[in-house]
Amino acid sequence: MPPETVIYTTRFCPYCVRAKRLLDAKGVDYREIHVDFKPELRREMVQKSGRHTVPQIWIGDRHIGGCDELMALERGGRLDDLLGRDPAPGGPAAEA
Repeated sequence: MPPETVIYTTRFCPYCVRAKRLLDAKGVDYREIHVDFKPELRREMVQKSGRHTVPQIWIGDRHIGGCDELMALERGGRLDDLLGRDPAPGGPAAEA
């Protein structure tokens, strides 16, 4: 069973949209937590991550960080492994 993926977002954040697009393209089921207008959820996010910006992404117990870190994992061919999946044929991991 793949690890749970959680992403804290706001509705109009372009980085949130970009991160969710990548997860959607990979067919990842994730739990999205909207923090706009919900200071208690934003405090929870900051307490867990130590960061104030969105998105903040977790795969299982591992805090990935934001969109840039998620994209770097994908470019480096490490995201599929964290998600508990086989790398896509022809993807970065296939070139290694």
